[in-house]
Amino acid sequence: MALYMSKKIQLEELLSAWEETYKKGQLTLWIFLSLKEGKKYVDEIKTFVETESNHTMSCESQSLYRNLRKYQHVGVVDFEKGEGNKGPERKYYFLTKLGHSLLDQFTDRNINLFFKPNINNLINKENKK
Repeated sequence: MALYMSKKIQLEELLSAWEETYKKGQLTLWIFLSLKEGKKYVDEIKTFVETESNHTMSCESQSLYRNLRKYQHVGVVDFEKGEGNKGPERKYYFLTKLGHSLLDQFTDRNINLFFKPNINNLINKENKK
């Protein structure tokens, strides 16, 4: 029983480390997916990321602002000022034409391959060890 618990703890530690590395690279994808739906302000992007990732992803508003400024600088994201619900104007971010092209090409090269039948079968294979 102790060996089983030790292996289970080791598995959890390895999984956590892998997921942490994986998530750091995913934030851009989640931000872009949220903006593909349409214009959003930072709190809406944050909610989208957390909700649509089944709460496996979380992000601080400052991280989102920092990333959005970086993407704006390279021309894939922009914003328009609009009315806020109860206060000052807000920045509503959106993907530019270049941003849409970038997201489409990224998903074609890196996401859609998971839907190829042979890869999908490996992911969903019942024969787990």
